[in-house]
Amino acid sequence: RHSVPISRIHPYLQKAVVAIEDRRFFAHRGMDPVRLFGALWADMKALAYEQGASTITQQLVKLSLLSPERTLVRKVREIFMAMALEQAYPKLTLLEFYLNRVYLGNGVYGVEKASQSYFHKSAAELSLSEAAFLAALIKKPEGYLIYPGMEAHASEPLIPVDKLTALMKRRRAVLGSMAELGWISRAELAGALQDELVVYRPEAELVTAPYFVQQTLKELRERLGFRRVSGRGYRVYTTLDSAMQREAQTRIERIGKQFPAPPPTGNEGENEESKPGLPRQASLIALEPVTGFVRALVGGVDYKTSQFNRATQALRQPGSAFKLFVYLAALEAGMRPDDLVEDAPLTVDGWRPRNYDGRYAGPVTLRTALARSLNTVAVRVSERVGRGRVAALARRLGITTPLREDPSLALGASEVSLIELTAAYATLANRGEGVWAYGIGEIRRADGSVLYRRRGSGPGRVVAEKPLREMVDMLAGVITDGTGRAARLPWPAAGKTGTSQDSRDAWFIGFTRGLVAGVWVGNDDGAPMKGVTGGGLPARLWKRFMGAALAGSPPRPLLDPAPFPAAPLLSAPPPAPSTAINDLGR
Repeated sequence: RHSVPISRIHPYLQKAVVAIEDRRFFAHRGMDPVRLFGALWADMKALAYEQGASTITQQLVKLSLLSPERTLVRKVREIFMAMALEQAYPKLTLLEFYLNRVYLGNGVYGVEKASQSYFHKSAAELSLSEAAFLAALIKKPEGYLIYPGMEAHASEPLIPVDKLTALMKRRRAVLGSMAELGWISRAELAGALQDELVVYRPEAELVTAPYFVQQTLKELRERLGFRRVSGRGYRVYTTLDSAMQREAQTRIERIGKQFPAPPPTGNEGENEESKPGLPRQASLIALEPVTGFVRALVGGVDYKTSQFNRATQALRQPGSAFKLFVYLAALEAGMRPDDLVEDAPLTVDGWRPRNYDGRYAGPVTLRTALARSLNTVAVRVSERVGRGRVAALARRLGITTPLREDPSLALGASEVSLIELTAAYATLANRGEGVWAYGIGEIRRADGSVLYRRRGSGPGRVVAEKPLREMVDMLAGVITDGTGRAARLPWPAAGKTGTSQDSRDAWFIGFTRGLVAGVWVGNDDGAPMKGVTGGGLPARLWKRFMGAALAGSPPRPLLDPAPFPAAPLLSAPPPAPSTAINDLGR
């Protein structure tokens, strides 16, 4: 943040924030009885604690002094502390404190930093329209700045405000409230509504592991309920391995340099096809299977130009990397790795899948079909086992995004995220125990006392021993004799390549005894990549990262030969806890 005195914050912005957040700010003494009782009545009708009714002073208390838990006791403390602040400071001083602390999305705190980030000007220079935009952001900055297809615009310098429907609606409400209070004229209102906003995409401050830091802050706010994380003196201890992170960032950044955006041709804007291309993108995540620790996370080739996290936010077609679930479902259903299935043309519901090279091998074993990534065999197996069973297995291993149960399910036509697919593969490396990926281990208050500590590592056993051992052996064959040969390591390893239609996405997900990593390569706009497959660039990138991460460690078998300890098999494990709470705020 860049703190500034109230005199350097335009009156438009001061009025806009008060009008939408707390219109009786200058009349009450820290608590607004009208708003409070209205919110209590709404909560009683809903039988839930949903309405905040916080004044600006109460919000300042939450930003600076209290935990974010939503309980009646904390609310009472908040009110009394707000009333005490009102006795100690003038109104404009409290407003100054608030405006310099409020969160406004993209890691930006305070209105001066937000003005510089979104409009390339100081808070003293804002127009009425721009002031209303920032005031509108306060309610839910991360939510308002998300829009369909945003990854395709992630590298563009401007935010397409026409796509921010909910935010623009709230901006109109801000302006309407200002006019209703008589703080702007009807002419000013009309002019602001017609004003064409130019909103810049904030340039990220360069920090170590920026995508990981971004994800950690997001989890603090959303998963753990920390609506405001700045200014409290928290110490957050994470699972990141700095050496692995440096290696991952180096490898991914090289992709952007190897495949930069082509230069402008001079014809941009004439039609869609003449637009200059985007730089090739890539992401990588590495997990420790037994614990679920996120050891490295890189969400793109250049965080400064694009803060969209392709490891956690992007949903892309996994292609043949999804075949893990097809063949594991078959093994659970009683098929064996050496069972023969016909590799030949077929038609299912009017759809005709084909192999990547257009050729067919005749009868092949399941083991060979997976190693060579034969599409027709995967579809035949999926149809024999049942699409519902394949989808259910994927959900059991941690895939939470919706899956379309049509014939193309077997070939990875349903989008998934890199983090959830990598965690699903981690289940195999974890001897069938489900894996919940996480990056926050402990949070301490400024005085050193523990506020939160992660306990537990997953949902329990989700895959039985026999099919799991067979599946791991088959995936090892992908690297030794199949499409993943470019990923061979001096250590025992297993994994799977994935290439979506027209090479729009290329994946490699693989693991050794103690580490699993997933790599995705593609274009943000979904454009095809000529000659890029999962067995090429992603597999080589995976090999180089894993080779550096495991340097000096002795070879270990993928699975201990000793029988697994007895444990109940969970057919439908519970979802990852939204908080994993221990003593959070209590």
